[in-house]
Amino acid sequence: MEYIMEAKDLSFWYGGEKQALFNVDLPVKEKSITALIGPSGCGKSTLLRIMNRMSDLAGNNKVTGELLLDGNNVFDMDVLKLRKRVGMIFQKPTPFPMTVRDNITYGPKLQGITNKGELDEIVERSLKRSFLWDEVEDRLSASALSLSGGQQQRLCIARALSIEPEIILMDEPTSALDPTATSKIEELAKELKKDYTVVIVTHNMQQAMRISDYTGFMYLGKLEEYGETEQVFKEPKNDLTARYISGRFG
Repeated sequence: MEYIMEAKDLSFWYGGEKQALFNVDLPVKEKSITALIGPSGCGKSTLLRIMNRMSDLAGNNKVTGELLLDGNNVFDMDVLKLRKRVGMIFQKPTPFPMTVRDNITYGPKLQGITNKGELDEIVERSLKRSFLWDEVEDRLSASALSLSGGQQQRLCIARALSIEPEIILMDEPTSALDPTATSKIEELAKELKKDYTVVIVTHNMQQAMRISDYTGFMYLGKLEEYGETEQVFKEPKNDLTARYISGRFG
């Protein structure tokens, strides 16, 4: 299959009344980074949250069209099984108020893994994949809240990786971080695409250019343009896209 995930004619209403997405068609290629850009309120984060049905938590919403994961509509899936396959990283770090180790083992334990040796392997593997092991290997029993903001965000990524997802959704994961921490998250995202598919929402167009393979530009709930990142930024086909990326927007 060409795409691991694909939105087809996807529309969404909050509370069944306020329409936030209009007939979105978005392909997501496996083991790549897809960036969603656009002004605030354009539907980027809404689209991202629908991808693992975080949107279900907001109440009486309405959706039409399809969102396919390996050809199967996510709205027909068991939501817990979906979220095992599609993890989410939020704008602000959200570590659990427990130890570093317990943050990582929380998901695997919910899945029934209780063997200490196996859990130890998961902790080390997940922290190494998130470029955090060397910084916290002697602090696994410390509170996750004692870590810096950048470390907390990488811990949240490690926590998501602990249950071996296929897709990792990132909703402006560096907006609350300093430039050094931002650089580490960007480096991590590029490394993750060797084994995972990444979809990232970002207001930072330079970030999209640096790390993504494909870019979608959204405006007023519509996907106005999608293509390879270099094409979208250097030779946009849509006048709205050209105006936005050149700073002539609004």
